[in-house]
Amino acid sequence: MPYQHIMTAVDLTDECHPVICRAIDLAKHFQAQLSLVHVVEPMAMAFGGDVPMDLSTLQQQQLDQARERVAAFAGQYPELQPERQHILFGQPRQEIHQLALEKKCDLIVVGSHGRHGLALLLGSTANDLLHGAPCDVLAVRLKKTE
Repeated sequence: MPYQHIMTAVDLTDECHPVICRAIDLAKHFQAQLSLVHVVEPMAMAFGGDVPMDLSTLQQQQLDQARERVAAFAGQYPELQPERQHILFGQPRQEIHQLALEKKCDLIVVGSHGRHGLALLLGSTANDLLHGAPCDVLAVRLKKTE
């Protein structure tokens, strides 16, 4: 059965361009809808949970910057319509899975460095997305940056 709604999850680095291009090619091939998602992680997650200060202003700034960056990034690709660009706040796996369910996506396209050893044990967003995904997940191999 052909894909009808493809979602690509990006971190807005230069490495994302091959991921977007693959998602666009697939969407064209299957004549599917295409959505883009970027997740802003709570600052407290970086500190392991409890932070003894109010981070709401900084987190709002993060979200505002993410909106600007997503608009600039997606602006390079006419296929990524503004109404299909999503900026979420939270834990990437949970937020992406939830959005995929809500939007009835049948494929999530992400980038993967194909790490091995310790980096693999520690996990990555692509690996994390595979577990419990509500649809197929395509991990696009990214070139290693030295």
